[in-house]
Amino acid sequence: MGIDPGTNYTGYGVLEVEGRLVRSVVLGDIDLHRMTDPYEKLRYIFQRVSALIEEYGPSEVALESPFFGENVQSMLKLGRAQGVAMAAALSHDRPVFEYAPTRIKQSITGTGSASKEQVAAIIERLLKISERPRRLDATDGMAVALCHYFATNSPMNDMLGEERVKGLGGERKAVKRGSTSWEQFLRENPDREIK
Repeated sequence: MGIDPGTNYTGYGVLEVEGRLVRSVVLGDIDLHRMTDPYEKLRYIFQRVSALIEEYGPSEVALESPFFGENVQSMLKLGRAQGVAMAAALSHDRPVFEYAPTRIKQSITGTGSASKEQVAAIIERLLKISERPRRLDATDGMAVALCHYFATNSPMNDMLGEERVKGLGGERKAVKRGSTSWEQFLRENPDREIK
């Protein structure tokens, strides 16, 4: 399950994976724009994400991490929305993964500066979604799910190794990401280092 947290609309998407076959189960958004109380919005995000997890039973939940911008208040609001979505997943014993907005866009379109419309068009084509959702927040949520699928099912993962992540339900395997993965790979394969 992928979630694009927001304080007006929180997008979500659920993928079903069988071997190399990936299909869209559901995508949509949680509409918060008419709510005025910020704490009510947070409660509603928690309730709706919990309900989606209970209904669709995803094995993992991926979230878009807050981006760093100039507006500190917006960043705080997004961080809170992400936090309650994360808490909903953890309260259902689901491991949580986070991806930066640029990484999500790059994994879908090939460029980290792609527009929401470009992401939506590729998501619709890749997953054969015939009817465009009302808002692009829905395809943004699905983009997070697809980014997580690409990150955890890459052939490179076998070379990079794995690390264990402790969750509420015990240990789960998760793919290492970032420069430390390459450093570990080079330590374990000294003959592969380029000099």
